Amino acid sequence: MSKTVAQLVVQSLLDNGIDQLYCLPGVQNDDFFDALYDQQDSVSPIQARHEQGAAYMALGAALATGKPQACCIVPGPGFLNAASAIATAYSTNAPVMTIVGQIPSSAISKGFGLLHEITDQSGILAGLTKHATMVNNGKNAASQLRHAWGLLCSGRPRPVGIEVPVNIWTETAEAEDSVSSPSVIAPHPDHSSLDTALDLIRNSKAPMIAVGSGAQGVSQLVTELAERLSAPVTAFRNGNGVVSSDHALRINMPTGHRLWSDCDLLIGVGSRMQAQRMGWGIDQNIKIIHIEIDEEELTRISKPDAAIHADAADALPLIMEALGAQPDRSGWVEKVARVKQEVQKTLMSDLAPQAAWLSAIRDALPRDGIFVDELTQIGYVSRILFPSYSPRTFVSTGYQGTLGWGVAATTGAAHARRDVPVVGVAGDGGALFTITELATAVHHNIPATYIIFNDNAFGNVRRFQIEQYNNRPIASDLTSPDFVALARSFGVMAERAETPEALKSCLGQAVVNDGPNLIEVPALNDLPSPWPHIMLPKIRGT
Repeated sequence: MSKTVAQLVVQSLLDNGIDQLYCLPGVQNDDFFDALYDQQDSVSPIQARHEQGAAYMALGAALATGKPQACCIVPGPGFLNAASAIATAYSTNAPVMTIVGQIPSSAISKGFGLLHEITDQSGILAGLTKHATMVNNGKNAASQLRHAWGLLCSGRPRPVGIEVPVNIWTETAEAEDSVSSPSVIAPHPDHSSLDTALDLIRNSKAPMIAVGSGAQGVSQLVTELAERLSAPVTAFRNGNGVVSSDHALRINMPTGHRLWSDCDLLIGVGSRMQAQRMGWGIDQNIKIIHIEIDEEELTRISKPDAAIHADAADALPLIMEALGAQPDRSGWVEKVARVKQEVQKTLMSDLAPQAAWLSAIRDALPRDGIFVDELTQIGYVSRILFPSYSPRTFVSTGYQGTLGWGVAATTGAAHARRDVPVVGVAGDGGALFTITELATAVHHNIPATYIIFNDNAFGNVRRFQIEQYNNRPIASDLTSPDFVALARSFGVMAERAETPEALKSCLGQAVVNDGPNLIEVPALNDLPSPWPHIMLPKIRGT
């Protein structure tokens, strides 16, 4: 039995394990949603209030689960509204399938001024994704979809885009039993690179491991490697949670920086090690092993001494099987423990107000609860002080630093992980970017908890203007709403907490509520600057 292209795209969602579609329907995609109508018991539409909200929800869900998610948006302004979320998915290695409508295929690039027409939408989409394709006819639709899903579900996880012109949705497509992603063979570790890495490890007296988002799926293997090598493991943003924060060898970035001068071997797993190589500095006395599934990353910043192009899940077992006896590194372990304790004491003193708020959140969450950070003072400090005990329990924008993603991303994470509490933080500035998605959370009864820290300013911008520009703040003060009243007007359970103890109490009630919650922390001003502990200076090399 033949299918339309719209029906085939819906089938591709089903065949690739997608059971919810974050979306905002519109005229160019009406035929697609008509096809989805018959399958909505299997693929639930989660309609957002803004295209950026739909894409951020898919992103939050992908980061919290590690599994492919999908969103669907209209072309032109709808697509551009979602562009920052797609770019963030690219930077955070999130597998988000983005289905984008298009104007009629015969009118593309003609400049007729049709509804939602923009110049070179395909080029923009290609620049934001791992792969982008336009379905131009029913005959090739199945092969294009299969190829796109194959790329989404293999190799380095990143977003993939599919465009469908409005006139193509109803074209007859080749009947297919399945449009699931084809099997893709991961690159096999090169034996010479593995041998080089093993030699470097055996000769190392002070190894360190750096993990990024590419290590989220190999938590146990990284932990075992750290224990075998007596190597501390450092992470920032998207590597948090790979090794539990209460493990003796898990260190934050300020501790890693303090130890950096003595480190003689850095092993990067699913991380470009940008902070260490470009920020802290390297010299001839430190060797680098880089394990990375994306071959282009291996030499992007500097050439490692051992470049292992492979999935870490394949490479790490081979390394550990061949390690053999290791040298005595007890002195290094003792130093790591001492420095870790010293740095933690300093951080808890220098950043005491932020630490108190973060401790309240941590105390109210179970160990497997998910924390979503934002571009706000509490969010910045969370990257070095918030304990994360399991993979994918610390969700961050990564290097993209996407202000305003928090409310929508938290909503998506909470929708996809209803089995655990999900708490997101935001400032009053960033919160208003996607605050409309409170309506989505209410409509779908999503048990997300949002904490809004309100200082009536773009607080970080204002801090820099005061501290670095001779106390000349400009365009950084804000007039913010009563977030409790606003949330309640949506039907969200909302409270105000003026102390960390009150926040902990409010969170205790929120995490057991089967629906959305908002907690406002008002008048959060004059927090100590976190930046001396985050923007760490170069201490090696030139």
